[in-house]
Amino acid sequence: MSTNELPLFTPATIGAIDVANRVAMAPLTRSRADMQGVHSELAVEYYRQRASAGLIISEATNISQEGRGYAFTPGIYTKEHVAAWRKVTDAVHAAGGKIVCQLWHVGRMSHVSLQANGAAPVAPSAIQANEQVFLENQTVERPSMPRALEIAEIARIVNDYRHAAQCAKDAGFDGVEVHAANCYLLEQFIRDSTNQRTDEYGGSVQNRTRLPIEVVTAVAEVWGSDRVGVRLSPITRAVGDTPLDSDPEGTYFYLAEQLGKLGLAYLHCVEGQTRGDNAAGEFDFKKLHAAFGGKYIANNSYDRQMAIEAANSGHADMVAFGRPFISNPDLVERLRRNAPLTEADHSTFYGGGAGGYTDYATLS
Repeated sequence: MSTNELPLFTPATIGAIDVANRVAMAPLTRSRADMQGVHSELAVEYYRQRASAGLIISEATNISQEGRGYAFTPGIYTKEHVAAWRKVTDAVHAAGGKIVCQLWHVGRMSHVSLQANGAAPVAPSAIQANEQVFLENQTVERPSMPRALEIAEIARIVNDYRHAAQCAKDAGFDGVEVHAANCYLLEQFIRDSTNQRTDEYGGSVQNRTRLPIEVVTAVAEVWGSDRVGVRLSPITRAVGDTPLDSDPEGTYFYLAEQLGKLGLAYLHCVEGQTRGDNAAGEFDFKKLHAAFGGKYIANNSYDRQMAIEAANSGHADMVAFGRPFISNPDLVERLRRNAPLTEADHSTFYGGGAGGYTDYATLS
């Protein structure tokens, strides 16, 4: 079999989205927007350069100011956000690519200085996160103590996701991905380590997964379920020093099964610790895929050979690469040719201008 015949490099359909190859660009926070969450022209060029990916999953994008946890991250809830993202999606489509918008609410991973009127961040329960968040004045601070959401506020959260989904549609995206991973708001509800509620959104696995399912259902009403994906990270604790659920397999297998009943475009899983090595041996991701029953995007420190094997075996319908796409805008071609990859400059990952963002060279 020639390289071009390998499943990783052949076209596919993910839900209703036709993709030119099975290499996805994972969501990558780069913190290049302004403090109102509006992208500059730099983002247009950045995404256009990477349009050879079979599917681009946008950087995590705030569904509301309340959902923001880091300075200079983009939003998708105002007409200015829509206009800025429309330039990005038009550029990606003109270059032959496909792009979905990752919808993000950070929950407790925020700081009062990023919230309207200095309000406390919101979470399922009032449990403070560790780690750090990046603020407008270029400093980093521990996330502020959150307050527990009142049950009467849950409908507002769902409506914020619904509104952001409509804004993403207006901005010309090909679909959306609901971010229910990396220990942000929806995963804070999923895990019993961060959800100590005693109402219908806490306690049993059915209750703890209620909000994610309500959110995905609402988003699918806007888009159609076959243009909606969901991202999960069952065994990552790297964001906010978040403890794992007491029964990761039981909890996430149940959630995947319920999501599968919605007929979604795909399930996208971080197979290990976020920003860490692949740890697929520590959790049965094949069983998670089977529980979901639909298309599956594998992610977490995959290299070329691992990705080829995952696509060949049917473990993954696509494989998402993150950091390699930062410094290799033509990553698909480099993987196809087995060409060397350019190392990324970690000091330019977050914030700044074109340096380390749009100035990486292609093979040509």
